[in-house]
Amino acid sequence: MKYNVVVVDDDSIILKRAWNILTNADMKAIVLKSGSQLLEYVRKNQTPDLILLDISMPGMDGFATMKELRKQEQKGQEIPVIFLTANEDVAAEEKGLNCGAMDYIKKPFIANVLILRVKHAIELVRLQRHLADEVEKKTQENEQLFLHVVSSLASAIDAKDTYTNGHSGRVAAYAREIAKRFGYNEKQQHDIYMMGLLHDVGKIGVPDSVINKPERLTDEEFELIKKHPEVGGRILDNIREMPRLSAGARWHHEKYAGGGYPDGLRGDHIPEEARIIAVADAYDAMSSNRSYRRALSQEKVRSEIERGKGKQFDPRFADIMLAMIDEDHDYRMRDQLD
Repeated sequence: MKYNVVVVDDDSIILKRAWNILTNADMKAIVLKSGSQLLEYVRKNQTPDLILLDISMPGMDGFATMKELRKQEQKGQEIPVIFLTANEDVAAEEKGLNCGAMDYIKKPFIANVLILRVKHAIELVRLQRHLADEVEKKTQENEQLFLHVVSSLASAIDAKDTYTNGHSGRVAAYAREIAKRFGYNEKQQHDIYMMGLLHDVGKIGVPDSVINKPERLTDEEFELIKKHPEVGGRILDNIREMPRLSAGARWHHEKYAGGGYPDGLRGDHIPEEARIIAVADAYDAMSSNRSYRRALSQEKVRSEIERGKGKQFDPRFADIMLAMIDEDHDYRMRDQLD
């Protein structure tokens, strides 16, 4: 594969020499006379492998050109730049390196030195990007594996309650949608989805007979249920790679106005993700059949969410859930989010 190199210099002699050296080394060379021409070229053409950029040019100098170039590039896809200079100015070299240049080449340049530096720079960048791609690939593979493990664990937890199969997955999906509408980025949406999947992990320590009891729970049984957030928080605290994972499990039963459990937090003292999951969890609980009652009507669910604004729920996230309910004309949201 031919290396594609752009040379930018206001000196026609330098451009001609650089073009001759690079093409004789079996590279494709494009020569331009100004920074503005370079910016235009990059906007309209295939990204070059490397730019050789003169510092001292009339109008837009090399530093200004480099700054504008970086503005129009995507993060992680920056074109490597080597500055060309006839000066022995250490301060200028430092400034250029701080701008993101890979190297300096002094003019007039020696053919073999130019070829070696260009090849080494391009090969280094390609190696770095290849390694970055491999790391990203492995990271995604690990995240997928972790997601499968978490999903399996969530399914095992849900299986304890014969009436709420799929509850954790639905809560995770509702929470992700609320977070998305609130402005969370994709990484944050993914994280809250994981929190939602595991929000009830503490129920692993609650007897099935209590979870599935069709009659009213005794005070002792209700105290057992109330322990599941604290137990879940302790379990997930052990996952050091995701230090906030436990927030949804521990605090999704706190109330915005106070009076929730296990810690009696209120308002912004409750982690934001837990406030989102609290609304998602309440919606799914009300819209699903339970051991002690049938699913509530959509109108009743909506009125309960509305009534809980500012009391049980953060009003911002309750309003988002209310908007989602209003869009769900056929009361089929549980079937539409995955």
